[in-house]
Amino acid sequence: MKQSQKEKRSFDVIVVGGGHAGVESALSSAALGCSVCLITMGFASIAKMSCNPAVGGIAKGHLLREIDAMGGYMAVATDVSGVQFKTLNRSKGPAVRAPRVLVDKRAYEKNVQMRVFNTENIFLCEGEVSNVLFSDGCCSGVQLLSGDTINSCAVVLTCGTFLRGMIHVGTKRSTAGRMGEEASSGLTRSLKRLGFRVGRLKTGTPPRLKRSTINFSLLNKTFGDSPPRPTSFQTKGFFPPNRPSWTVNTNKKTHTVIKDNIHRSPLYSGQITAVGPRYCPSIEDKVFRFSDKDSHRIVLEEEWSGSEQIYAGGFSTSLPPDIQLSALRTISGLERVEFYRPGYAIEYDFLPPSQLKSSLESKSCSGLFLAGQINGTSGYEEAAAQGLMAGINAAHRALCRSSFTLRRDQAYIGVLIDDLITKDVDEPYRMFTSRAEHRLSLRTTNSDRRLSHLSRSIGLLPEAVYSDIIKRQKHIDSLLICRSGRPINSSKNLHPNNKDNKPLDPLHPKQTKNKTAPSKKVSRAKVVSHFSRTAISDEINAIIKYAPYIRRQEQLLSRILQNDSLSIPLGFEYNSCPSLSTEAREKLSVVLPETLGQASRVSGVTPSDVAALSVLLGKAGKPARADK
Repeated sequence: MKQSQKEKRSFDVIVVGGGHAGVESALSSAALGCSVCLITMGFASIAKMSCNPAVGGIAKGHLLREIDAMGGYMAVATDVSGVQFKTLNRSKGPAVRAPRVLVDKRAYEKNVQMRVFNTENIFLCEGEVSNVLFSDGCCSGVQLLSGDTINSCAVVLTCGTFLRGMIHVGTKRSTAGRMGEEASSGLTRSLKRLGFRVGRLKTGTPPRLKRSTINFSLLNKTFGDSPPRPTSFQTKGFFPPNRPSWTVNTNKKTHTVIKDNIHRSPLYSGQITAVGPRYCPSIEDKVFRFSDKDSHRIVLEEEWSGSEQIYAGGFSTSLPPDIQLSALRTISGLERVEFYRPGYAIEYDFLPPSQLKSSLESKSCSGLFLAGQINGTSGYEEAAAQGLMAGINAAHRALCRSSFTLRRDQAYIGVLIDDLITKDVDEPYRMFTSRAEHRLSLRTTNSDRRLSHLSRSIGLLPEAVYSDIIKRQKHIDSLLICRSGRPINSSKNLHPNNKDNKPLDPLHPKQTKNKTAPSKKVSRAKVVSHFSRTAISDEINAIIKYAPYIRRQEQLLSRILQNDSLSIPLGFEYNSCPSLSTEAREKLSVVLPETLGQASRVSGVTPSDVAALSVLLGKAGKPARADK
């Protein structure tokens, strides 16, 4: 472990916070050759899995695979520490299938910590940041609560739920960033002084139960896939355990206990005023909002190997501990259950992300980048994806390179960031496949084809890993017989000289290698059956199935990309444009989109507003190409 020395007070990049966003940010900046100071309030909390003991899930698994294809570390750590591997949405199309892995929390955290500790140009500093420093209009470092200052070319804030965090359990409140960890109070004041708008959000976590007080014989036992599939393209020699989890349902008695005491929940008493995640509701919300349902599923998962601590997924709550316990004891198998820790809710500050560029750099404070829950998101994977991109762009700033971004048609990461900077975040943002209009081509099975050449072009993905990906793609391409009967040239799909930075369609007639060659027909059934037990068959299946739909989609995409390439001048006066609707003028003046494409996706901006804005930009002069 390299703790930053007092005499070393200047770095290329400073990362504030050691959660999933902070880790990926520090590792990506360091991989690009920058010296990085990772500041955390506790070394033991680096990469801490503060909520569920799982990585991946619907759409989150897509982000996980994209992080891996870009050279991130989350998927590697997941494969090393995973104890149950599942592919979700198997009954649906291949575009929406995604991996979900139950992990050993302690093993995951230890693995990531060792990676951070052993990365040569990452220096660690234990302390609390109270102020962001600026010089000549640019971010120049941070000041610690102790009064010490650390200088840098770029700063990445990944503060999670620690900004003025407030924990609620029943009527009791306490200041904390996580249960048992102090909150950060001074940084919010510093950011407000810099002119940032600050909001307030809420999230929560379920109770942890004592294993010895649960009657597992009355629960439904479930296992992962057999054989399992790794989440990282780098994983080899994959023989993980397949440990069980258990499911059980609440009942009418459970709901009666909750309904009779719902007034004691801070969510319903008015004690909590911040907005929580709509798609991950507390058990109080489930019972109140879905009163027609007689039961809700609870998933019990072991938090780490040999642990007596069991995670009660689906029972997130901030009810008083005695009510939580009474409700749980109405459930079959939990009649004598005891707590290790009750569930709780937490309120925290966030910065509405419309204040950021697509590089995750502040629009008003050059050199300051934000990633993770500080941007109003929820989930390990959303945080890690932002951290990766913020780390890349912070390094690029320090190295005087242009910013690196991903479009919506290139990656779920591009969808995530574009949604954050153009749409209103009035609840914790969670990724869903329905948010990605190009999801047919954004599959978990082709994230390496889509992104590895981009990562390699900026120097993030190691050559050895990239070579393995090339070999895999060549193998797939050799099995794909084009309509002309010839295999495609895989190098075009992965080479940085592919100017559009998007994968080619292996079945498109114009992308065949030799259209005059004699046809060599191989049936789809023969190809698929030969590889039916491998991940390769899934990708071949998806390419064949979706090829005509993707070609149709690309016609629309070309028009969208034209809008995305038109930049809007800095300081454009929307309020002086009467041809725009009042709502459009108000929203655009707040968001300050970088391109016409971003403007078209701002909430409240209509197609007629976009058309008017396009004309106005044309009158102002030929728009410059946006820096992509």
